[in-house]
Formats: sequence, C-alpha cells, structure tokens
Amino acid sequence: MAYTTVADLSIIDFKNLIRETVNETITEFFSDPDESLILREEVAEYIHASIKKLNDGNLETTSAEDVAKNLGLEW
Repeated sequence: MAYTTVADLSIIDFKNLIRETVNETITEFFSDPDESLILREEVAEYIHASIKKLNDGNLETTSAEDVAKNLGLEW
C-alpha cells in the first residue's frame, strides 16, 4: 500500500488509518513511561514504610486546601 495522499485512500483504508491512529494515541496516552524503570531500593522501602504507616493510622496527612493555602493559592 504505497499511497501518497489521503485522497488516494479507499474508504476502508481511510477508516483503518483513523482506527490505527486512534489506537496508537490511546495506547501512548494510557501507557506508563516509567514502566520499564526499577525503583531504587531506598525509594521502594520508603514507599512501603509510608503505606504501612497509612494502614496503621500513623501517617499525618495534609488536606489539599491546607497545601494550597500554604502555597498562597486560592482554593
């Protein structure tokens, strides 16, 4: 299939081109660019410790409203 312009495409080929483009776009949009990266051990340990504190009820949290206020942003 060696077309030079969209006008040279058949309706079926044009629909397939659109379908392929939409699929590629959705895949890129929802893919994780960090998927193949590995967390450093200390980062993984920090995350696990934070989750444990959260589950134990020992993690202090800050509301989004307070964060915005501290940054001088309107909420």
